[in-house]
Amino acid sequence: MNASDRTPADLLRSALAADPARPLVTFYDDATGERVELSVATFANWVAKTANLLQDGLSAEPGDRLALLLPAHWQTAVWLLACSSVGVVADVGGDPAAADLVVSGPDTLDAARACSGERIALALRPLGGRFPQPPEGFADYAVEVPSQGDRFAPYVPVGPDDPALAVAGTELTGAQLVDRARADAAALGLAAGSRLLSGRAYDTWDGLSAGLYAPLASGGSVVLCRNLDQLPPEGLEKRVASERVTDSAP
Repeated sequence: MNASDRTPADLLRSALAADPARPLVTFYDDATGERVELSVATFANWVAKTANLLQDGLSAEPGDRLALLLPAHWQTAVWLLACSSVGVVADVGGDPAAADLVVSGPDTLDAARACSGERIALALRPLGGRFPQPPEGFADYAVEVPSQGDRFAPYVPVGPDDPALAVAGTELTGAQLVDRARADAAALGLAAGSRLLSGRAYDTWDGLSAGLYAPLASGGSVVLCRNLDQLPPEGLEKRVASERVTDSAP
């Protein structure tokens, strides 16, 4: 990636300019059998739509805190980059009562209701499907996001020193996040074209880095696996071969 990239949104822009057609996130849920592959261009389109939803639909502003109550999932990765694009701090597993808005999966809706601001719910169904019945007090992401614009421009520029991410008690600016992602990529031996398989949860920096930021910072891609413990050893070996995995972070 470009040495001048100083924010997560910069990393995504560089990836899009370099090779929009290459895979960026390949997601497996081994509890449901789901597999989704997103190219850089497709992922960036989801990010743009979600950022527009944040900025225009939810009136989020730079510096707002968003409690992100989602597991390791391709849609979580989209929200992380969308927050960075707008300048919203993604507080992973954060307290909804202390947040300006909340994004929740189906298993954390009760906790998410503590947020007095806007509430978005994701069904996390295959292919980004909707809830059969929208949860009371929440907007359904799958209903709201398709109509959003395919291009995003922030009303206020997002700088490298602006806060970008909070996870497990640590808060990082955009520049700090990028620097740590680059260091992790080097430690993992990632380079352009690398395919990193990650079975780590998204509740720590290590999980977020292996599951998104380090591959993005290196020009590589991630094979993100949820419920990997439900896959037998022979299934894992087959996946490593079929997905052309070069590195692993189980």
